[in-house]
Amino acid sequence: MNMNQLSKEVQIILDSISDGLFTVDKNFKITYFNKAAEKITGIPKHEAIGKSCNQVFKANICEKECALRETIQTGNPVIGKTIWIMTLTGEKIPISISTAILKNEKKQFIGGVETFRDLSQIEKLKSELQGKFTLFDIVSKNKKIIEIFDILPEIAESNSNVLIEGPNGSGKELFARAIHNLSPRKEGPFVAVNLSALPDNLLESELFGYKKGAFTGAVKDKLGRLAIAQGGTLFIDEIGEISLSFQVKLLRIIQEKEFEPLGAEQKEKADVRFIFASNKNLYNLIDKGIFREDLYYRINVIKISLPPLKERMEDIPFLVNYFITHFNKINNKNIQGIDHEALNILMHYSYQGNIRELRNIVEHCFVLCKEDLIQLKHFPSYILDKMKINYSPVDKTLKSAEKQIIIESLKRNKNRKDITARELGIDSSTLWRKIKKYNINK
Repeated sequence: MNMNQLSKEVQIILDSISDGLFTVDKNFKITYFNKAAEKITGIPKHEAIGKSCNQVFKANICEKECALRETIQTGNPVIGKTIWIMTLTGEKIPISISTAILKNEKKQFIGGVETFRDLSQIEKLKSELQGKFTLFDIVSKNKKIIEIFDILPEIAESNSNVLIEGPNGSGKELFARAIHNLSPRKEGPFVAVNLSALPDNLLESELFGYKKGAFTGAVKDKLGRLAIAQGGTLFIDEIGEISLSFQVKLLRIIQEKEFEPLGAEQKEKADVRFIFASNKNLYNLIDKGIFREDLYYRINVIKISLPPLKERMEDIPFLVNYFITHFNKINNKNIQGIDHEALNILMHYSYQGNIRELRNIVEHCFVLCKEDLIQLKHFPSYILDKMKINYSPVDKTLKSAEKQIIIESLKRNKNRKDITARELGIDSSTLWRKIKKYNINK
């Protein structure tokens, strides 16, 4: 078979595969462009040949993080890296790329080769799947949360008072916002106030507002949260923290739908939807004599109970991916995910701060992570301390190297353990122990 025939056969093969493929010379000029590459990019072969690859692809990594350049400079291939490219029509699409050095029959370097796969359909399916388990900024696959998702539109449609109970960091305000955004009041304001942050004397002026001259220092009128929330929703957080005397005033406002700013001569209408939240069980506070029973039944018309994160651990991978997508956007990064070892730690960690703590952990990792995947070395030190993990990047590298040596030796020896053990200079029992330790299977 002469070279022309071989080239023709190779071209037929390369044009028949579904992955895009192109080659470049030493100057990064495209020398080959297969049919799948034409189809994915929308760029005809004759227009691509001879041009620099960055002119053709206009990818998000072309300027500073060219994968082909990295491979050619270091000799290390890039495998399965997700990037975005611009098609001929201006559409931005995700692709997965792999690169390698190109050598001739004399093993001389002549350029590079890159294959790429269109991920548009996969991203679309992921988006559809996420849509099934996402409501506004609430993300969950947990059965209890999905059940709340199902009834939230009906809750939002009414104008009844809502009580949301759940531990700190469980997403109470997110659910309150979701109710507002699903309600007929969605065009009105959503106003939040945390009652635990203010003493009674400041709480009155914050909630009701005041008129000029109502007290020393009141040099002009100030609108309270009730007035600001007119026509919308007032979210009152930590309702269980207020004094019994202020509970009486709040009860009157809820009953009469009227309030009186400090120093005012007449009452004003409170055209608001009330949503209350507490990190405590309010019914238990009634028994202790620190929460009024009549107020409890006024605010507890519809009750939503949110579980802590430890009761919805199946949500952790989903939440981590959601936060990675979020922080990629605001930090202009392209972190692809989290490695198995790091995710395993997150799945077994006890979250005192619930979802808020998990979000903070991912945000901390984003500051340190310069790789494609979040790893243990990016975690806050307190996580590793609590999980009693002695993490050393050097130890991890050595263990990875040992595992790879064992795998390659097993392959060479067709999985025969006795021969592999002799080749590695260890006894068979040690080999079996290391195979189990590194979870090496056939």
